[in-house]
Amino acid sequence: MKTLDSIPTSKLERASKLVGTGAKIGVNYLKYYGNKLTANEGAREQLDQENAKDIYDGLKQLKGSALKVAQMLSMEKSILPQAYVEKFSLAQFSVPPLSAPLVRKTFKKSFGKYPEELFDEFTSESVNAASIGQVHRAKKDGKELAVKIQYPGVADSISSDLGLVKPIAIKMFNLKGKDSEKYFKEVEGKLLEETNYKLELEQSKAITKACKHLPNLKFPNYYPELSNQRILTMDWMKGIHLAEYTKTDFSRTEGNKIGQALWDFYMFQIHGLRSVHADPHPGNFLVNEHGELIAIDFGCIKQIPDDFYNPYFELAKKENINNPDIFEKKMMELEILLPTDSPEERAFFSKIFHQMLSLFTRPFNSAVFDFSDERFWTEIASLSEQFQNDTQLRKMNGNRGSRHFLYMNRTFFGLYNLLHDLKAKIEVTNFHQYMPQNENLSKSA
Repeated sequence: MKTLDSIPTSKLERASKLVGTGAKIGVNYLKYYGNKLTANEGAREQLDQENAKDIYDGLKQLKGSALKVAQMLSMEKSILPQAYVEKFSLAQFSVPPLSAPLVRKTFKKSFGKYPEELFDEFTSESVNAASIGQVHRAKKDGKELAVKIQYPGVADSISSDLGLVKPIAIKMFNLKGKDSEKYFKEVEGKLLEETNYKLELEQSKAITKACKHLPNLKFPNYYPELSNQRILTMDWMKGIHLAEYTKTDFSRTEGNKIGQALWDFYMFQIHGLRSVHADPHPGNFLVNEHGELIAIDFGCIKQIPDDFYNPYFELAKKENINNPDIFEKKMMELEILLPTDSPEERAFFSKIFHQMLSLFTRPFNSAVFDFSDERFWTEIASLSEQFQNDTQLRKMNGNRGSRHFLYMNRTFFGLYNLLHDLKAKIEVTNFHQYMPQNENLSKSA
């Protein structure tokens, strides 16, 4: 794979790259309309493939938050065309890496030393390259290590990147008024946290310590003396990425075992620690030869405050969803219904969120839930299509819901997709079993 000797870091350079990508997409649409005139049946599919390729090719040169957007979108399997899902999923762990000279330069600037001065062995070619950093193999004192190196300029470009995409997001999600700023601040804050490898080190140690008792789940050890703000060193864990594993001929028993470990891991974090690994894409998990799940990235951790946690999970209960008084009260607490709503707006949003919650909370209202059930996913796809085509919805103010919805919903949507890929049938027990025995446990994360 071709390596990169530099990454655009200034706002002008990055904006120019996006403008160039937009021009290519314009050409693709001209070809599409021409194909439609000639009754080309594959015109739409060809357009999706060419647009997905051009958008991804532009974003992978920028890396950072721009590429992170593609990574997040790759999880929207029920919404995006398949061409986009396939192309954007490469952002999870397979993008052009930094060249060896740039790696050494980055290491020297960040650590004050070249990698060969710190490790007994260091592989100059990266093993995996993703949106914010890339991973190299190393050895020290007989231990095999994974060294994650952050791309230069990533942290400094986050605010400007979000500024470039903000007008598009406002139009896409019909956000109106100054209240929309809370959503952009939430995303910006989380992206900035992901560029702080010292924070990731602390989060990794806390969560792995708290979750080490969970069955069929493994974590690497971390090495503070070989880590800093832009470099993170941990054990090299042997296994294959979850995305690759799900393409193998694994048995239903194996899928259930790994899926249950994944479910228990997330439920314990959410209900026991009140903070959760909010980036559940397959590039952050491995499966080892024993069929155990390995979690290897804790850069994106979402803290869950009580004033959001309580109404959020109270609305996960079928009896509360179907009780009009409780339903309306919780919708107000979660900022989905607003005091300024007209009767028409209140009725409209109550109806569509009742539909959504009745569907998405179905796993929580079963003793056992089969995530391979295609009927469930067909209903999700149908509901998504219904909302996309709802002209009334596009006229409404999209500033709905607490800012905490962004990463909590992303977490559950990603988790559901991983469980679907594993064809996993999960034992869904009462979440109180995940509550920590030690009250101070949740504060450790």
